[in-house]
Amino acid sequence: MLQPDFEILYEKGACLAVNKPAGLLTQAPHGIDSLESRVKTYLMEKEGRSYLGVPHRLDRPVSGVILFGKHSRATHRLSEQFEKRQINKTYWAVTEGAVKPETGTWIDFIRKVPNKPLAEIVAPINPDAREAILHYKVLGYFELDGKTITHLEIKLETGRMHQIRLQCSVHGYSILGDATYGSVIPFGDYFDAEYYREIALHARSIEFLDPITCEPVNLTAPLPTLWNRTLQDIFCNINK
Repeated sequence: MLQPDFEILYEKGACLAVNKPAGLLTQAPHGIDSLESRVKTYLMEKEGRSYLGVPHRLDRPVSGVILFGKHSRATHRLSEQFEKRQINKTYWAVTEGAVKPETGTWIDFIRKVPNKPLAEIVAPINPDAREAILHYKVLGYFELDGKTITHLEIKLETGRMHQIRLQCSVHGYSILGDATYGSVIPFGDYFDAEYYREIALHARSIEFLDPITCEPVNLTAPLPTLWNRTLQDIFCNINK
């Protein structure tokens, strides 16, 4: 069997966890490259079946840990954990500016922009408004090309479309490379097509119960090479 073209973090029974590379869609229509299609190919070659449940997703420019179910029962149980907020996810982000105070909670109201792959902040009375709650902690302040940047640890209480990206932006701290939400500091290689560009947002770790054995699982996704190359003074000693 060919080696999979993705990094497996956990594979036990009907549960699979993968370190998604930035720039790759989680899901896509048939014929378009995606993490889902790659994992299905891997399962077909390994087990002769290609069922794959996708209980959550990561945006295309975001990297990090993502869970899959290899059969419907496992997928349903993972989805239930997400719905009941029993799964703990931690994200790392690098933002423009010095985030103050050093710990805090942002509460906003978000809606998806009609007919566009974007989200926006709206008033709570908007009929499409959904509450978005984010908790953050500053892990360090640094200088990059003469500009102050902040390394954040983020935990979501809710899971809204583009929540971290939008909330960081509206509070004045856009994520590096995220031109969609106002970043002016580049991150990684430049592509004319914006959807190929990476941003400094990484799903660093996840804690959940194995959907079949109910054993607690705690996984950490190594940082992409780009983080070490671009932000080596920050991350060169912690990507373990």
